Amino acid sequence: MSSTESLLPRSIDVTSINELAIQAGIKIMEIYGYEDFSSITQLKADQSPLTLADHESDEIITAGLQSMYPQIPIISEEGKHTAYEIRKDWTAFWLVDPLDGTKEFIKRNGAFTVNIALIVNKQPVIGVIYAPVLQTLYYGMVGTGAFKQEEKQEPVAIQVNRKKNQLTAVGSRSHADPAEEEVLKPYDVVETISIGSSLKFCLVAEGKADIYYRHGPTMEWDTAAGQAILTAAGGKVLDASGDIFTYNKLSLVNGSFLCQGF
Repeated sequence: MSSTESLLPRSIDVTSINELAIQAGIKIMEIYGYEDFSSITQLKADQSPLTLADHESDEIITAGLQSMYPQIPIISEEGKHTAYEIRKDWTAFWLVDPLDGTKEFIKRNGAFTVNIALIVNKQPVIGVIYAPVLQTLYYGMVGTGAFKQEEKQEPVAIQVNRKKNQLTAVGSRSHADPAEEEVLKPYDVVETISIGSSLKFCLVAEGKADIYYRHGPTMEWDTAAGQAILTAAGGKVLDASGDIFTYNKLSLVNGSFLCQGF
């Protein structure tokens, strides 16, 4: 791999990553139009669903990243996962969830996304999230800013609310847990909204929500792009100890985390 300097965020053309996410989203929408998903859906070992859309999106993103940045390795949910003994020395790598919210995809409720993140020194520094049904793109580079782009419109800078009172919490449609309510009790939460996939991070990043707690396991590719966007928008993602969430762990399984827009 090339030097750390060549892997810094400023060496990455974020526009090209945005385009990859959109291309993957277009392919996903082609499959979303199928009348019957049963023939293109299977269950993984953990009993979570996997569809043709996951595979097709993964191929588009992986091929694109390898072509543009061959020196940067890739971890994708649907790809072959590199052993920790090899990846522990990586300075930077791409972390990809080609279809975040497969359950939402199958339910046809539109709340699924394409997630691409660049991890440098265990921190997500670039994040791109595309919601194909909404035709909405969120992206951010830590230290530069975060943006939202809706169909055929110019990108608009987004930022967190930074308020600590009368908060709006955002939660999952598929993974509600009583422990989440317990953690949020000390905060002045006056409203709670639910949405699927990494869009929860985006709502906090653009100030439509202020706090999001997730109890229980997720995977690193579920959270990396959202964390990068939220951080670029002025927020933070903390682990159970109150430290900034990190990546490229021995296990790619995440623990509980708290997203704050303040």
